[in-house]
Amino acid sequence: MRVRPAPGVVAAFVDADGYLELRADSLAGPGRFRCGPVGTAMWIALRRHDGDAEVAAQVLAELWGTDPENARADLDIWIDEMRDAGLLRVLPAP
Repeated sequence: MRVRPAPGVVAAFVDADGYLELRADSLAGPGRFRCGPVGTAMWIALRRHDGDAEVAAQVLAELWGTDPENARADLDIWIDEMRDAGLLRVLPAP
């Protein structure tokens, strides 16, 4: 599975506490969304690995010292929440 930002969604900044601000333009107007440090790490891992959720989960598991299957399950839940919010889109695997 490949994960990409939805059209019009951009990462604005990450603050000193690790919170990511996303900005999204939609028909309803601009919106701002914040991710906590865990969501920020997930966003960065996905973006650095071309949206490959499997590789991103492996990297996060290594960083967090956790089981890769648990990291993948957490990442999948987060991806679903972000997709439901209109911030991410999931593409079929190549």
